[in-house]
Amino acid sequence: MKNYIIVGIGSAIGGMVRFFLSNFVYKFLSPVFPYGTLVVNALGSFLIGIFLFYLDANELISSEMRIFLTVGFCGGLTTFSTFSYETFSLIQNSEYLFTILNIVLNLLFSFTGILLAFIISHKILRGF
Repeated sequence: MKNYIIVGIGSAIGGMVRFFLSNFVYKFLSPVFPYGTLVVNALGSFLIGIFLFYLDANELISSEMRIFLTVGFCGGLTTFSTFSYETFSLIQNSEYLFTILNIVLNLLFSFTGILLAFIISHKILRGF
C-alpha cells in the first residue's frame, strides 16, 4: 500500500508539472503544433534516464525514491518516458525485433485508440 501512495503523490506532482510546462511553452510558441507535449515527453524521457541510469545505477536513491521519481513523477509527467526507457532497454539487450515491434505497436495502438474514441464519441453525439 505504501508504494501506491508514493506513486500517487509522484503522479500528482508530475501531472501538475506537465500542466505548468505545457502552458508555459505556449507563451512562447504557437499552439499550431503540440510543442507543450513534445517538451514534456522529451523532458520526461531525459529525467527517467537520469533517475535510472545515474541515480539508481549508482545506488544514490532508495527503491521508494526510484518508484516515486520514475513510476510516479515521470509517469504523471508523461508515460512516454517509460516507453522510451523500455524501448532503450530492448536495444541494450539486442532485442531489435522487439524494439521495432514495441515502437510500431505503441504508436499504432495509441493512435488507433484515439481514432476509435473519436469515432465512437461522434457517433454517440450524432445518435449512431
